Amino acid sequence: MSNASEHFTTTSEHQPTKPGRFVEMNLVDKVEFLPGLTFQPVLGENMLVNFVHFEPDTEAPVHVHVEEQLVIVVDGSFDFEIDGEVRTLSKGDLAVVPPWVPHGARTHESSCDEIDVFNPPRTTLLNLAQTQANEGTAPA
Repeated sequence: MSNASEHFTTTSEHQPTKPGRFVEMNLVDKVEFLPGLTFQPVLGENMLVNFVHFEPDTEAPVHVHVEEQLVIVVDGSFDFEIDGEVRTLSKGDLAVVPPWVPHGARTHESSCDEIDVFNPPRTTLLNLAQTQANEGTAPA
């Protein structure tokens, strides 16, 4: 059993590294990497959360990367492949993708909204965030 007083402690031996912040998602620019596939990345210090929208009949091809990824479906459904195994994921389903494991996704007749969590932050999305920062439209 967990100890709630330890879990919710306000005692710290360290100083915060940065102040906290709130993010208004309507102010985070949507970027279309592939037709029908849009990303809205939000960067923390050591992680990245990417809000992803798939239009119907859209594919994110099988790929690999060094970052660990959690996939959380928040609306709709899609077929998700992990290392050759394909499952249909719907609202509330999750997938865990360790570094370098091949994975991809495809919608059919419906759209899908999902959230990707990356640790460490995904390099290609960091590059996107940097480009947007240089243009004055940085994700929060």
